[in-house]
Amino acid sequence: MNAMKIENLVRDYGGGKGVFDVSFHVDQGEAFGFLGPNGAGKTTTIRHLMGFLKPKSGSCTINGLDCWRERDKVQARLGYIPGEISFFEDISGAEFLKFIAQYRGIGSQTRKEDLLERFELDPKSKIKKMSKGMKQKLGIVAAFMHDPDILILDVNWGRGFGCV
Repeated sequence: MNAMKIENLVRDYGGGKGVFDVSFHVDQGEAFGFLGPNGAGKTTTIRHLMGFLKPKSGSCTINGLDCWRERDKVQARLGYIPGEISFFEDISGAEFLKFIAQYRGIGSQTRKEDLLERFELDPKSKIKKMSKGMKQKLGIVAAFMHDPDILILDVNWGRGFGCV
């Protein structure tokens, strides 16, 4: 079974923007990336895989689950680090991680604590007072603390060139 599969994905925003007839698959244990200039459709494709967007046509599956119709089950299996992480700035890192744990239904906090220790991250301070690097570490902890089957990274390396 494919860990991730996209077949003939179309999302048309008009004016030639969107994704058109995208197809690929990623097998269990494989690492996969796609590169392209700003506006090439990388993030749009990820949003379909995450179940945030419904395809105009085509399909997206994660471990055989339809990414749109079964998005809650899909999201439970994914870790996601967006290109730009948005936080609730007026809460602490600990409060943010608690929110994510409740959203994902994570009972055990052992993995979270292990990750915080590994990254030498004290989540007690307010997010707005954290450096960019500390915020990135917080995002990584949030993405990994439920031990996801698949990790999706949407990385922007600047100058309009992205890597997913």
